[in-house]
Amino acid sequence: MAGYRKLGRTASQRKALLRNQVTNLLYHGKIVTTEAKAKEIRKIAEGMIALAVKEKDSFETVTVKAKVARKDKDGKRVKEVVDGKKVSVYDEVEKTLKKDNATRAHARRQMMKYLYPITEVPKENAGRKRNTKSINLSDMLFDEIAPKYANRNGGYTRIVKIGPRKGDAAMEVLIELV
Repeated sequence: MAGYRKLGRTASQRKALLRNQVTNLLYHGKIVTTEAKAKEIRKIAEGMIALAVKEKDSFETVTVKAKVARKDKDGKRVKEVVDGKKVSVYDEVEKTLKKDNATRAHARRQMMKYLYPITEVPKENAGRKRNTKSINLSDMLFDEIAPKYANRNGGYTRIVKIGPRKGDAAMEVLIELV
């Protein structure tokens, strides 16, 4: 008996399907799929959330000084003349950064190895490359999803049966984060 469902696909197709569905489940919070796929997605998603919950506090905050170009009211760099040349003016700014510990960095790499990258496109610019932003799903797992489940021991997803699909009568379900 196999340790996983084959879902009627080759290994590469199955892995791609599960990666895509887990990525969408974690990004959107819920998806509609078949019951067999949902049960496989649940295993992977709950493992990732458990990893994020375990490592959510494994970082240290570091304060660093950085040089940032001074800008005017229009957002352009302020220039001043030095030795006959125009040179940008820089200010020193202190920034606080989160520095991952080794275990959290490893967990982040494990997540990024499995999850697909997400590019968010604003609704008004649909179909254009301008103003798109890349979403870091591992940051979202550590910062938003893990704190919600900090005092919960597993059971991060719920499967709700919707009913049979019209075309092939496969049982459709809604899988969502609790």
